[in-house]
Amino acid sequence: MSPNDQSHPIIYLEEITKVYGSGETTVNALGGVDLKILPSEYCSIMGASGSGKSTMMNVIGCLDRPSAGRYELDGVDVAQLDDDALALIRNRKIGFVFQQFHLLSQVSALDNVMLPMVYANVPIQERKERAAHALKQVGLEDRMNNRPNQLSGGQQQRVAIARAIVNNPVLLLADEPTGALDTKTTQEILGIFTGLNDSGMTVVMVTHEPEVAQSTQRVVWFRDGKVIHSNMRPEDLHQTAF
Repeated sequence: MSPNDQSHPIIYLEEITKVYGSGETTVNALGGVDLKILPSEYCSIMGASGSGKSTMMNVIGCLDRPSAGRYELDGVDVAQLDDDALALIRNRKIGFVFQQFHLLSQVSALDNVMLPMVYANVPIQERKERAAHALKQVGLEDRMNNRPNQLSGGQQQRVAIARAIVNNPVLLLADEPTGALDTKTTQEILGIFTGLNDSGMTVVMVTHEPEVAQSTQRVVWFRDGKVIHSNMRPEDLHQTAF
């Protein structure tokens, strides 16, 4: 789905910096990042190891605070929020998908997907209905009662995606989501992300794989803690030195 240029950005970053340590051990992980991502965009964030892309993902996901700068998520200035407010923002506005699936091994797929709604105080019956619907969206309606050890890696990642979308977030943030999967399963998972984006969800994916980034609409390229390209076409990735 094409973004609406008249809409306010889902992600708005202005002069974002992130500094670790002090004195001789100072590391400038982000050096004045400006970035806008509009509703219904599907972007990938790329860059070499140490380029700042993982730090950027942590800031966008409200998992880490910037040292300076302005960050608005869906119109909310989150840069100065306290820990409790950040936790609420993460639960209500962001869905996370990681390379490792982070599923609870002792409970079913349905129970894993219900978990974010527990923190959101959603009534139990609504939890079950919404979790079942999310699992159906990712093609696992026949695996709801299976535990993670009864599922393949691709199926476990589908459960993780269902868990990420069950609270209807404004942003789906994926960090190397296909890194532990084979080529065929990777394509299946990318197809799910594309389908979610087609339905209107904003998706941001951190990846080091050009083949994965080529499934997105645009590429944001990091180098030395700065955005070098903010609107690279995925088809131009083969011209970039990795």
